Amino acid sequence: MPRLIAPIAAACVAATGFASAQAIPPPGIANFSRMDLLPQLKSSVRTDSISSYDRTGGNDDGFSGRYSFVRKEGDGLVVADLKGPGCITRIWTPTPTDDPLEFYFDGETTPRVTIGFRELFLGTKPPFVAPLSGYGSGGFYCYVPMPYQKSCKVVLRGKLMQFYQINYATYDAAAPVTTFQPDAAELRGPAMERAQKLLATTGGDVSAFGTPEGSHVKVTRVTGQLKPGGTVSLLNARGGGRVLGIRIKGAHSLARKDRAVVLRAYWDGNKSPAILCPAGDFFGAAWGQPAMRSVMIGTDAVSDTDYCYFPMPFQKSARIELSSDAPGDSAIDVTADVITADKPLQPGEGHFYSTWRRESPTTQGKPFNYVTVEGRGHVVGVALQAQGSVPGITPFFEGDDQAWLDGELRIHGTGSEDFFNGGWYDVPGRWEARASYPLSGCLQYSRPMARSGGYRLFLQDEYSFKHTLKLDMEHAPEHNDFVADYTSVTWLYLEKPPTTPWSLPDVAARTVTDPTRLVFSPGWYTPIHAFSMQNAVLTKLSEQYDREHRSLSLQAKGENMFGEHLISFLCTVPAAGKYRVSIEPITSPDGCIVQLFQNERAMGPKADTYATKRGPHAAMPLGTLELNEGQNQIFIKLVGKNPAAAGDGLRFDVETVLLDKE
Repeated sequence: MPRLIAPIAAACVAATGFASAQAIPPPGIANFSRMDLLPQLKSSVRTDSISSYDRTGGNDDGFSGRYSFVRKEGDGLVVADLKGPGCITRIWTPTPTDDPLEFYFDGETTPRVTIGFRELFLGTKPPFVAPLSGYGSGGFYCYVPMPYQKSCKVVLRGKLMQFYQINYATYDAAAPVTTFQPDAAELRGPAMERAQKLLATTGGDVSAFGTPEGSHVKVTRVTGQLKPGGTVSLLNARGGGRVLGIRIKGAHSLARKDRAVVLRAYWDGNKSPAILCPAGDFFGAAWGQPAMRSVMIGTDAVSDTDYCYFPMPFQKSARIELSSDAPGDSAIDVTADVITADKPLQPGEGHFYSTWRRESPTTQGKPFNYVTVEGRGHVVGVALQAQGSVPGITPFFEGDDQAWLDGELRIHGTGSEDFFNGGWYDVPGRWEARASYPLSGCLQYSRPMARSGGYRLFLQDEYSFKHTLKLDMEHAPEHNDFVADYTSVTWLYLEKPPTTPWSLPDVAARTVTDPTRLVFSPGWYTPIHAFSMQNAVLTKLSEQYDREHRSLSLQAKGENMFGEHLISFLCTVPAAGKYRVSIEPITSPDGCIVQLFQNERAMGPKADTYATKRGPHAAMPLGTLELNEGQNQIFIKLVGKNPAAAGDGLRFDVETVLLDKE
């Protein structure tokens, strides 16, 4: 695929004259929590990134460290050399070390900041404090803004730098940028406290952070019933103002698998909706379940309430509504609070937009596109639900994000979970389960279902553009050659409506497609509910036959405490129903006979894993179970052995447990 970003050494970006608009507030911690400034368009800001992505188009995005520095200086690796005026807005890595990280500002020969690379993210060393600096789901991130008037050079004093991304903004030469000073009073006073409070209020009401000074705030309660084919109006305002918050109770009612409930918003008489999105997905639902809890948008699980606090200014009118394309005759009770202020759209501000896209299947050889739009604006958030076409594997999530801003590929990431501030998908303790943080998170990860997804907000690291935006995500390590089902939501501000109005497909094309085959791999990470109480040993094996085969081996001798030896797996299914259960064993001369049980009742035929020669075997059916949506036990007993089997014990080696929905 083409790689149009200049080599890493060319990341030294000179400050050039940008189109002037309204004055952009100087970067720094004082503006970190100013959500009232979020709608302000940023014509005098250029957004860029530097990362360790593989310049050849391969997948060595940091493993070897080959592309992880600009140049070497003595015993150090220069990982960024930026020209100002500018500001570093985000630093991310999944591979921090204990080596010193140095920051040189404005041509200084002595570093103004020296901190352990890992320590930068632990949130305990001012000014790099939590929750602006943090870690989770395998990734380490720092959002403490680090402005510079002339330049900033970042050096790792170590032998190896692996995966990393640094986002930064470059400003007009006349911008009033004050160079970062780690002991500055504002980094230890009210400005930092306000920034910390904003992120710490995740899940709560942060509308006050988006309220313009001197404006009058009003909360309007709306109640009604949303019937199939009907509409409930949440706001119908005349005159100028801005929406500061939307809260809707009954998040599970909106997060439907059919995505039949739609949120629309219209600003200033425009006939095309600025927000056009299945309501559940707009608030961060994933595959029909509430899943996101970010600082600006998501679901509060305790009250089952969806919320959004992105400011939405308008000049003359605003209309927000929920509509239902659901079949049947059941209605949804709607209770919503809409928070508004009386300050209208200001010169230099954009309207708030949100678009939903699904590509199923994705196009071979072409990345998935979140959004393409002409005009001026900036992206403030994205969410992605990605489901592969082959159960039991998720290599599609090796793809990189690519942001084309004003025709230039300015941001190129290092992996899908990396884009969402995570790291190392399908690894215990890292990107393996749903998790929410203030600015990013994992919507779900399931190897058996071939699902993964995440979200990320851009609050002071917005992707700004003056003419065009194209935001993509690859769906394979290379060449976009893994076909998948990708669904996204993008939240952004635009000066003008899209030249091509957005649209939604019909309900059938929106509905979640649950996989009908699930592949659980006990030799990897399938959870075990229980196994024999005594005289049994579990071992994980890796063997090479036609390819690598990983299996879980249960070897037992003598008696178990409560009858036959056994093993029970915890398997999560996306939908209730009948599932055919089968196994792919490693058969062997000492393999035993196994059988599927439920409530002490045999649920199918016995399966003999004996063979004269050890090796992988095709799937063996065990029976059919009625399973609930969510987690279920798959209970297998070791019930005997073939007369020809060797040894005096029982051995069961299983590579996969297969569930096929009838």
